[in-house]
Amino acid sequence: MKALFRTSSFLGPQLVLAALLLPVFLSAAPSLKISTDRKDALYKENDEIVFTIEVKDGDQDITAGDISWILSMDGVGNLGEGKQSVEEGKTVVAKGSLDRPGFLRLMATYTGPDKKKITAYGAAGVSPLDIPLSMPVPNDFDQFWVDQKAKLAQIPLNPVATPQELPETDFTIVAFDVQIPCEKEGPPVSGYFAMPKTAAPKSLPAVLWVHGAGVRSSSLGNATKGARNGFLSMDINAHGIANGKPKEYYNELGAGKLKNYRHDGRENRDTIYFRGMLIRLARAIDFLATRPEWDGKVLAVIGHSQGGLQALAAGGIDDRVTFIGSGVPAGCDHSGMKAGRVSGWPKLVPLENEVPNAAALDACRYIDAVNFATRCKADAIVSAGFIDRVCPPTSVYAAYNALKGNKVMINKQEMGHAAPADIQNQFWEALEKHHAAIRAGKEVPALR
Repeated sequence: MKALFRTSSFLGPQLVLAALLLPVFLSAAPSLKISTDRKDALYKENDEIVFTIEVKDGDQDITAGDISWILSMDGVGNLGEGKQSVEEGKTVVAKGSLDRPGFLRLMATYTGPDKKKITAYGAAGVSPLDIPLSMPVPNDFDQFWVDQKAKLAQIPLNPVATPQELPETDFTIVAFDVQIPCEKEGPPVSGYFAMPKTAAPKSLPAVLWVHGAGVRSSSLGNATKGARNGFLSMDINAHGIANGKPKEYYNELGAGKLKNYRHDGRENRDTIYFRGMLIRLARAIDFLATRPEWDGKVLAVIGHSQGGLQALAAGGIDDRVTFIGSGVPAGCDHSGMKAGRVSGWPKLVPLENEVPNAAALDACRYIDAVNFATRCKADAIVSAGFIDRVCPPTSVYAAYNALKGNKVMINKQEMGHAAPADIQNQFWEALEKHHAAIRAGKEVPALR
């Protein structure tokens, strides 16, 4: 029994590092450890899945209290439950199965003699490569985005670039704060762009970095990272807002104008907030693809969570995109409830007496990552956290399975909603291999 799932709670991307550091500074406390009877936690339909639940205080077994557990289909429904007293030398075992592709999630809660509770999650994938779309792609999906891009093309690509000061160690590259108009009444692309100083025409691949949820400046560090590695490199913020402002500026926007952006306009495909976000994404791709230094061969988009949504959309909205890195992508399978499944963040479709809002259900399909995935032929590397309750693996796999190109999934059985360094490194290594093969005129090797 090797696949371990430890006590977890939702952590926003900005809190992941802090969470990783917490165990260094806190004293030992009771914790739950959940394991499956298969190392990879992958099963077929109707296979029995055995979860083992243990509670410890540091290295010591706890011998008093109760463990209760509930099984669900990735958080939907109740597929079984139980409760057992903790006894010395005995483990608590929960068993279940699924009769269709999906994820069986276990939520376990330990209640100690002092009545304090701790909760942990475990999960197992059941034929996840067979998870289908919950609804078909709208018949006019392609035409809608053709029309959006046609409107975008009517706006001149007139970037305004402000040079940025860089450390002396970055003497080989240059960087700019760039704004690019997109819509007459909408915000511009706003990001940092960096490149090697001596780049010759048609010599460099390009990479675009896109952001997870929240309100923040673009990252000059991401832009310069790509440039130091020989790329045209651009990092854009999600909202077309100014870069490099004091923290208070972004806090004010996040508490005010952009507080509920994720649900703004969600009952109409023309006003839904993510339409504008994806228009800015398309314009940023235009900017990179029209740079004279671009080699015309490699254009990558990398992001996690909300950035993972944008990466999937980029591959489906523009065939110049040759590589995407989509970590724990948000925005997948908004119509999941139509198939009795969970939907990903930001839960765009409200339920009214258990019935999905018809207008929101229709509108969200035009910005759903799963539908862009059906059009994406780019090389793709994707990550899924089996105990991710923000962007659940069921929704992530629905998008992954729809991808048309060379692709690989990074399964993280212990992971919730996170973008750890090892996954970020795997994304970059996959991009470098993609670039090296194309530069050498060879077939791109399988990502598996």
